[in-house]
Amino acid sequence: MKTRSIKHTCILFTLLLLSTISLAQKDSITLQREARKLVREGNKLYNQNNFVDASVAYKKALEKNSAYKKATYNLANSLYQEKNFKEAIPQYNIVVEKEKDLYKKAESFHNIGNAMMQEKNYPGAVNAYKNSLRSNPSDDETRYNLAIAQKLLDKEKNKDKEKDKDKNKNKDKNKDKKKNKGKDKDNKKDKDKNKDKDKKDPKKEDKNGNDKKNKDPEKNKQQQGKMSPQQIKQLLESLNNEEKKTQKKLNAKKAKSSKVKQEKDW
Repeated sequence: MKTRSIKHTCILFTLLLLSTISLAQKDSITLQREARKLVREGNKLYNQNNFVDASVAYKKALEKNSAYKKATYNLANSLYQEKNFKEAIPQYNIVVEKEKDLYKKAESFHNIGNAMMQEKNYPGAVNAYKNSLRSNPSDDETRYNLAIAQKLLDKEKNKDKEKDKDKNKNKDKNKDKKKNKGKDKDNKKDKDKNKDKDKKDPKKEDKNGNDKKNKDPEKNKQQQGKMSPQQIKQLLESLNNEEKKTQKKLNAKKAKSSKVKQEKDW
C-alpha cells in the first residue's frame, strides 16, 4: 500500500510540473508574440519618422521579451534618430555583446562610431570603426568614416599640444616676471643703501671737488661765493668784450650825427 501511494504522489508531482512548464512556455510564447507585435508597430512609426513613439513601442517590446535582439537594435536606431546618442550607444553595445552574426555586429559597431562622432568623442569613434572593420573588413563606408575620425582626432591632439605650449610659455613668463621683480627689489635696496651712505658720509665731493653734504652752512655759503681762477678769467674777458662793443656803438653814432649835420661848402 505504501509503495502504491508513493508512486501515485510522484505521478501527480510530475503532472503538475509538466503543466507548469507548459503554462510557462505558453506564457513565454504569448509574450514573444506581443513583443513582435510591438516591434512591428514601432517599425511603422519609425518609417513615419515618428521616432519618439517608435522608441516607446520598442521599449515595451523589450519589457515583454528582454532578449529580443531586433527590438534592442531598432531601439538603438530610433534613439539615434532622436539625436539621443547617449542612450543609443549602450543599446548598440548590448547588441554587440549578444550578436554572433559578424555582419550585424559590424553594423552595430559602425553605428556606435557614428554616435561617438556626433558626441565629438573621436577616440571612441576610431575604436568603434576599427572594431567594425575587424568584423567586416570589406566595408568601405566604415573605412572612410575611420579616416575622418582619425583626422579629427589628430587635430584635437595638436590643439591640446598647442594649449600645453601656451601654458608653459605663460609659466615661463610668470617666472621671469617674478625674477625681475626680485631684481627690482634688490636694486631698490641697493639704491636705498647708497642714499643712506650719502647721508652718513660728509666727505663725498661733487665734480668741482666741493663737499656735497657739509654740516656747516656758513662754509657752504663761502664756498659757493668763491670763484675759480678760470671763472675769473672768463668773466674779465667777457667784460672787456662788452666794453669794446659799447665803444664801437658810440663811435658809430658819432659818425652818423656828423654826416647828418654836415653842410655843403659852396
